[in-house]
Amino acid sequence: MGFLDKARAKATEAMDKHGDKIHQGLNKAGELADRRTQGRHTDKITNAKTKAAEALEKLNKKNGGQPPSDGGTVPPPPPR
Repeated sequence: MGFLDKARAKATEAMDKHGDKIHQGLNKAGELADRRTQGRHTDKITNAKTKAAEALEKLNKKNGGQPPSDGGTVPPPPPR
């Protein structure tokens, strides 16, 4: 088993155990980045959060895992 296989296995294990917390952290990080940039890069941050959530879901589905309790969706950006 190579390095990438081990890393994928660890990531999958973490997703299985803590998927909902991972999604919450992803959303919090996006909100913080949006606040720090004062909304100048909201579209880029939203795209990054969406792609990260999709990658996590793909990883979760490969192992037959269930989606996180929040549905794994990225909420829309807050109104300005």
